[in-house]
Amino acid sequence: MTHTAPTPIFDGHNDLLLHLWLHHPENPAAAFLHQRLSGHLDLARMREGGFAGGLFAVFVPPADYVAKFPTRQAEVHDPLAITEQQMAILQQLEAQSAGQAKICRGVSEIEHCMASGVLAMVMHIEGAEALDDDLSQLDRWQQAGLRSIGPFWNLPNRFGVGINGSFPGSPDTGAGLTDAGEQLIRACNQRGLMIDLSHMNEKAFWQTARLSTAPLVASHSNVHALCPQPRNLTDAQLAAIADSDGLVGLNFGTSFLRSDGKRDGDMPLSVMVQHLDYLLEKLGEDCVAFGSDFDGINLADDLGDVTGLPRLLAALRHAGYDDALLNKLCRANWLRVLRKTWKE
Repeated sequence: MTHTAPTPIFDGHNDLLLHLWLHHPENPAAAFLHQRLSGHLDLARMREGGFAGGLFAVFVPPADYVAKFPTRQAEVHDPLAITEQQMAILQQLEAQSAGQAKICRGVSEIEHCMASGVLAMVMHIEGAEALDDDLSQLDRWQQAGLRSIGPFWNLPNRFGVGINGSFPGSPDTGAGLTDAGEQLIRACNQRGLMIDLSHMNEKAFWQTARLSTAPLVASHSNVHALCPQPRNLTDAQLAAIADSDGLVGLNFGTSFLRSDGKRDGDMPLSVMVQHLDYLLEKLGEDCVAFGSDFDGINLADDLGDVTGLPRLLAALRHAGYDDALLNKLCRANWLRVLRKTWKE
C-alpha cells in the first residue's frame, strides 16, 4: 500500500508561539508563514509532514532564560504581558494566513479545517502564573480562543507546584494544589476548558483526579516504567486516566523516552513504539495519541523535525499498527476527548 500524501495528524502540544516570541518579535506571522524557521515547525514543513492541527502552547519561560535572548533582554519580565503577547501571535497567524490557518474553538471547526487543508490551531496555556487569584482574565481569554490550561510548568505558582525533580526520580516532588489551584480546576470544569496534567506533580495529579469532572488528560507525557523521568506517568496514574476515559499524548522528547533519560538524539524510533505499545496496553486504543512537544524538546535524529512524522508512522506500520489504529492515534482520539471535555 502506497501513501502519497502525508497522514493528517492532530497533535497535543507544541511550543511554536514561544519560539516565535523569542526569535521573531518583529513579524512572527510572516516568519512562520514564509520562512524555514530554526526550530521544528513552520507552515511549509508542517504541511510536508502532515501536521494538520494541534494545541499551541502559550508559555512564559523563566526570566533568566529569556535574558539569554537579545530580542528580549531589555524587557521587564511580566508574565501577564508575555502571555497576552503570545496569544496575539496566534491571532496574527490566523489573520495573516489568507485562510491557511484558523484558531478553532470547537471540534467541528477542527474537523472542517483538517478536511479542507487549513491548519487547525487550539489555544492552550502551559503554566497559569499570569492568572490572578480571582481568575479575572479567564473569560476574556476564553473568548479569544483559549480551550485548554495546564496550571503548571516546572516552577511553583499561586495554584500549586509543578514537577521539578531530576532523572531518575518519582513524580512525587512536592506539595500539590493550593486552594486557588482547586478553584482553577473547578473553574475549568465549569467553562468546559481542558485541564492538562502533564506538568503536575503526583499530589496535584491525584487532587485533580478527585476534583475534576472531565476526562483526565496528559497532553505530552510518557511512561515512567520505561523512562523514570519525574514528568512521566506511573502505572497508577495511567490507570486513573484510563478510568476517566481520558488521554495521554506521547511526548517526542528523547529525555522522556530513553531509558537513560538523556537528550541524545541517537535513539531509534522503536523506542517511541515501545512507549506507545505500553500506553495502548494500559489505556486501550481510544485513549492514546501524540503530544509531540515540538519546539520544546530534543528530537530523535531519525525524526529531525515535523517532516519526520511520516517516518514515525512508517515505524508504527512496521510494528503492526493498522490504519484503523493509526487513525485513532493521529487524530480521532484527540477529537473524542476534546468533544467530551468541551461538552459539545
